[in-house]
Amino acid sequence: MEINSKEGWLDISVDPTLDLFSEIQQLKKEKNAIVLAHYYQDADIQNIADFIGDSLGLARKAQQTKAEMIVFAGVHFMAETAKILNPTRKVVIPDLLAGCSLSDSCPPTLFKKFKEKYPDHKVVSYINCSAAVKALSDVICTSSNAVSVVNSFSKEQPLIFAPDKNLGRYVNKITGRNMLLWDGVCMVHELFSQEKIIKLKLRHPAAKLIAHPECEEAVLQLADMIGSTSELLKFSQQDSSQEFIVATEAGILHQMIKNAPQKKFIPAPPNNNCACNECPHMKRNTLEKIYTCIKYELPSIEMDEELRTAAKKPIDKMLAISMAAGL
Repeated sequence: MEINSKEGWLDISVDPTLDLFSEIQQLKKEKNAIVLAHYYQDADIQNIADFIGDSLGLARKAQQTKAEMIVFAGVHFMAETAKILNPTRKVVIPDLLAGCSLSDSCPPTLFKKFKEKYPDHKVVSYINCSAAVKALSDVICTSSNAVSVVNSFSKEQPLIFAPDKNLGRYVNKITGRNMLLWDGVCMVHELFSQEKIIKLKLRHPAAKLIAHPECEEAVLQLADMIGSTSELLKFSQQDSSQEFIVATEAGILHQMIKNAPQKKFIPAPPNNNCACNECPHMKRNTLEKIYTCIKYELPSIEMDEELRTAAKKPIDKMLAISMAAGL
């Protein structure tokens, strides 16, 4: 059995009468498999996952798991990270074409040439990048720990930050640094409309705007709170406000509503009429694809050992810094 390279998943018809929730749970037991899902996945996928988290939480869980098979309901770089941390375990992803616009904005060959222009700089790369870019980095970070990772370097050490320029700009502001920023963005967070958010705030004056640091600076300037997906989720539960405008991928609203059903959560509007506050790559994953993925153990993530080893070093460094910082 093979994966259709044009499709990226097992194109096998699934009996529509199957109870996929029950079938997936049974397959997980039979194969000693764990399903890791990002907050941006559809609600049904979050509901069948063994662990739901942001990039830092998922990396930790992938490092700690004893399962024989890791099923990664997210995008390709996340499954790659799981494989980097678990070379002896089978790592599968429901759809190989579930990519990432941010990761794609930083081709390894171009980034290598950029890095070579600044030989005195250390490289801090956001986890939303390919294994090849990770291998070119000194340390990886997530939105949860980016400030701590950057602050682990002396003020005198010049830094390159890649690939997200919006997160890099935000971290520069918080840390007082002047890191060189690679010109990359996330297609979802780049499209939130400042004008529409202002109008939405006028209609909901009691609502707090909470935003992911991948958003543009104009949106972040309006925010009452800026944080990673896990930090936004925690804030929405603990803060006394009853209404929130949420400027990040809309999948997080499922957990927000689940954890605080008495509160109102309003997705921030994009600058056009499309569903651009949803990541089309994340939404390529479905329950049917997860079912066939576990059953046939395909598509699987394979990686050259030299690349894996090189990419693991900066991830290990990130995890050590996070632990030391209590994150």
